[in-house]
Amino acid sequence: MALACLGVADVDRWLARMRRAGVGPTAIHNRFMVLRAALQQAVVWGWITTNPAGLTRAPQVEQPPRDAMGADEVIAVIEAATTIDPIAGLVLRVAAVAGARRAELAALRWRDLRGSVLTVDSAVTVVRSEDGPVLVDSRTKTAERHTVILDRDTVELWERLRAEYEDFGPYVCNIGDTPPNPDRVGWWWHRARELSGIDKQWRLHDVRHFSATMAIGSGFDVRTVAHRLGHADPAMTLRVYAHAVQAADEVVAESLGRTLAGRKDRSGS
Repeated sequence: MALACLGVADVDRWLARMRRAGVGPTAIHNRFMVLRAALQQAVVWGWITTNPAGLTRAPQVEQPPRDAMGADEVIAVIEAATTIDPIAGLVLRVAAVAGARRAELAALRWRDLRGSVLTVDSAVTVVRSEDGPVLVDSRTKTAERHTVILDRDTVELWERLRAEYEDFGPYVCNIGDTPPNPDRVGWWWHRARELSGIDKQWRLHDVRHFSATMAIGSGFDVRTVAHRLGHADPAMTLRVYAHAVQAADEVVAESLGRTLAGRKDRSGS
């Protein structure tokens, strides 16, 4: 079919054919995203005026929510990391409190904390080149700067280690002026997970999930949690942590039920 003749109905029929052929939802979604990106480039080049795939609803892929790490497991892995390196313990603690990603943790500088306010505005990425991998301190995933309040114990630990290590370089995770490889944070995680004895299914990213799930489950509003995670749109937080919102909703229901039961008892009904 000529590209100029491709319409929304053609894309919809293509999706329907794949479903009838038994193609899995994930495969359909991935193929659709490739097509949509290609057609969008065709729009940029002026080959077509509109993207027919952009006017088609993307196939949804339902993924079961991952279980959340428990507080005891997070504490155990932080304590194990501290035995490896005090900086490792601090970094994993910041991951749990601030919900920062691995690349953001690697990019942390001592100066990023002022008082109790931590600024997260960069991430270390690995760029491949002919001369080998190059570490680049770039903007965060959402290209937006956000701040996170840290608890008093984390701030005290940060300042104590800052006084001891800042003279060796600006980065929390590295000695010298160059940014550290995010793999260093990953190695700390894998080693600490092994030493702590927690389930090997847990990933470093699950510490971020723990932070969000605990915050939502404790009754904090989604907008605040989204801000701490660096999500530009709270709707993304709702989609990713819908299970935590539902669990919090159940707590609200039980609380309202107890209130109504108490009112009924007092009325003598």
